[in-house]
Amino acid sequence: MPRGTQLTVVLENKPGQLAKMAAALKKAKVNIQAISVVDSVDTGVIRMVVDSPAKAKQALAQAKITVTQQLVLVVDLCNEPGALQGLAAKLSAADVNINYIYGSVTKTGAEGRLVLGVDKLGQALKAT
Repeated sequence: MPRGTQLTVVLENKPGQLAKMAAALKKAKVNIQAISVVDSVDTGVIRMVVDSPAKAKQALAQAKITVTQQLVLVVDLCNEPGALQGLAAKLSAADVNINYIYGSVTKTGAEGRLVLGVDKLGQALKAT
């Protein structure tokens, strides 16, 4: 299972902020492969995996959007009962904690992409 680079931005929770971020990525021809948004009253935390992290970081900086990055586990799983349980069991057996997870699929039986923030990426890569 591969590792990937996740970019994280914090935007003010008001109309137009996500559109501004997306426009900066569009202008740089960066494609979002996975995204998660967690909101609070004042801010939204956007975690995303993109096809070109370096181009995305540059485009976001030009748009005056602060961005951080971290390595994450990126897993493609078949969308079927038990797939997540199997992955979680392997990580648990390797003493890897899953801090968060996000992803999606298009239809039952198709592969879906999951992005996992884990506490021990090296061990997670060996376990999967």
